[in-house]
Amino acid sequence: MQTNRFSPLLRNALLAGSTLPMLGWSAQAMAQQLNEPQATISTPDAPVPENEDEIGFAADALIYDSNTEIVTASGNVQLLREGNRLRAEKVVWNRNTGQVVAQGNVSVTDPEGNIAYGDRFDVTDTLKDGAVDNMLLVLQSGGRLAARSGERVNGVYTMHKAAYTGCSVEDSEGCPKNPTWQINAVKVTYDPNKQRVTYNRATVEIFGLPLIPLPGLSHPVGEGGGTGLLVPNIRYDRTNGLEVALPYYFKLAPNRDLTVTPHVYSDTLPMVESTFRHLWDRGAYQITGYVTHGRRVGIGETLPGGTTSTANSEKDLRGYLDASGGLQLTPEWSVSGSIRVATDRTFLRRYDISRDDRLRSTVGVQRIGTDSYFSLAGWAVQTLRAGDPQGQTPIALPVMDYRLRMTDPVLGGRVQLQANTLAITRTHGQDTQRAFAAFEWNLRKLTGMGQEVSFTTYLRGDVYHSTGNLLTSVESYRGDPGWKARGIAAAAIDVRWPFIGEAFGGVQRITPRIQIVAAPHLANLSVPNEDARAVDLEDSNLFALNRFAGYDRFEDSTRITYGLEYGLTLPDFSLESIIGQSYRLDNRESILPDGTGLSDRMSDIVGRTTVRFKDFVSLTHRFRLDKDNLAVRRNEVDATIGSRKTYVMVGYLRLNRDIDPSLEDLRDREELRLGARIQFARFWSVFGSTVVDLTDEKEDPLSSADGYEPVRNRLGIAYEDDCLTLGLTWRRDYQTTGDARKGNSFQLRLAFRNIGI
Repeated sequence: MQTNRFSPLLRNALLAGSTLPMLGWSAQAMAQQLNEPQATISTPDAPVPENEDEIGFAADALIYDSNTEIVTASGNVQLLREGNRLRAEKVVWNRNTGQVVAQGNVSVTDPEGNIAYGDRFDVTDTLKDGAVDNMLLVLQSGGRLAARSGERVNGVYTMHKAAYTGCSVEDSEGCPKNPTWQINAVKVTYDPNKQRVTYNRATVEIFGLPLIPLPGLSHPVGEGGGTGLLVPNIRYDRTNGLEVALPYYFKLAPNRDLTVTPHVYSDTLPMVESTFRHLWDRGAYQITGYVTHGRRVGIGETLPGGTTSTANSEKDLRGYLDASGGLQLTPEWSVSGSIRVATDRTFLRRYDISRDDRLRSTVGVQRIGTDSYFSLAGWAVQTLRAGDPQGQTPIALPVMDYRLRMTDPVLGGRVQLQANTLAITRTHGQDTQRAFAAFEWNLRKLTGMGQEVSFTTYLRGDVYHSTGNLLTSVESYRGDPGWKARGIAAAAIDVRWPFIGEAFGGVQRITPRIQIVAAPHLANLSVPNEDARAVDLEDSNLFALNRFAGYDRFEDSTRITYGLEYGLTLPDFSLESIIGQSYRLDNRESILPDGTGLSDRMSDIVGRTTVRFKDFVSLTHRFRLDKDNLAVRRNEVDATIGSRKTYVMVGYLRLNRDIDPSLEDLRDREELRLGARIQFARFWSVFGSTVVDLTDEKEDPLSSADGYEPVRNRLGIAYEDDCLTLGLTWRRDYQTTGDARKGNSFQLRLAFRNIGI
């Protein structure tokens, strides 16, 4: 079969079908495309027959020859029987033989909604079976089939010298175009009951070029999917060589499926990937697993005493499990969970599955009411970081939190009651248990002059128990072993005074803000610190009651925080900005370490500015300035410039806090992230991204970076229209982690739309 013979057939047939009224085009355009006169539509729809033996009939003119029992109908003829509807300009019906011959812009719609078009149809009087030349079949579920000839028998369509496509055959201006891809075959069979198309000696054409011969191709139509092979994935990298992944999809039921994907490599042993998904009326879950047999070249871990474990280089089973799901028991109660676990620290990076450096598994139940919240959960973490001991990684079980909100009947405002428990266990580290009960009261008032005044009172009682405290390397995180109790009390008043008026053709808002917080001295260091280690002054916590992220530390100071908020809103432009600082009234020593911006009585200056211009520019800048010399301690920029099709993204972060290097949660860093996409044609674009580590010894004495160390580069070209996605991506990694070596990788992506896979 020569495929170029069928391309004009498909194009012409599809263009003829695309001008039919059922696709939204005018009847006049239909006549122009088919080069046939346009009949005046004057006949109403055929009446629905009362039983299967009757035929609903309508036409402009009717001639009946009683001698030959031949009925000739002309002018917008319609026949309707058993859900099958035929439309034509002329129909000749032989009542003796049951043969029906339809001519002139003929269309036959079956009960499933598929529509067959042609110039001449020979069908039976049941309208179920028949044959046609130059046939176009428009599937109700999407896609089109064009053929030299075809027939329908018992509801199954069989077409000869046919072609299938799921692409549009007209551009946005209504001009004809060739489909991006099509499947040509000597014979094509479509079964509406199975929603499946089967080919004999098929060839896939992309951009008019016959590229992929598929002798036994079969696929479902539409977006519902069905059992069969999916589009293969092809990539190359330095570690594994050439990779070919060929997924096979099993549609087990409308709400269950299984995908099995063999990964074959040129430089290592094969791997099998499997994904099972299940959806039901109360929830869903999915399970994905990878398994192979290979040599582990681990990165080791730091053992107690500072020694490093020997990397395992024995051949063994390697794999990864990722499962998650949720169940909605009632409108209020739900259960959710996830499991992520790998056999070793480098498996995910070796096979380019994920770049996460920690895998979290969790299970929990929660109830969300109108004014209450309850959660009972458990967490486990597997570390994949080099030198990070697994024995120091916590297991949190159980984690319980309950909150109840109510209206204060005496003073007004809102009251929140909270109860919380936490138990942290380590296989070789400190164990901690915590429980507390808290009371919080909030009242918001507006004065006659427009000030917004908020009052807050917070009371909490804590109980801690810990063992193995000396196994925690950072002394300020340990706390005292055994049982410890702590009481917390704080009160705050927050005043905002917005001034709003017209400016620059829009609306301008200037809002001075001041907050006073009072809290007595607390025994913070006597209890362990598990969840409040990463603290840093920034715009998001400037006016927070407690600027620690967790519960184990509470800022015990009486302070004044002041700031200014500014906003400008124009028709196509908006600007939001905030700047502020705080001053501690008492002179007691702070528990906040140097470098956080909060260790002295006067804090550093923090702020944020967000600028938006239409949908073209989005920029956010966060900063922290040293209170003494205005040195930049934090400088963070995130910007996106451009349209959805062509844009540039810039991300820059520099943390220069001069912090103690022993606090691993507060390390300094400098990083640059760049990304861009340029559309150079209607469907073609190039894209790229890079991540560069700019950290040097001045910022982080423990960092191995030299001030300019690329982490990852990516560059690619892509084509995407309404029915095809095609892309080629190059990526270079600059870091070697165990057996995940640095080097180049290439990936080819190909996806057909409206083909059911």
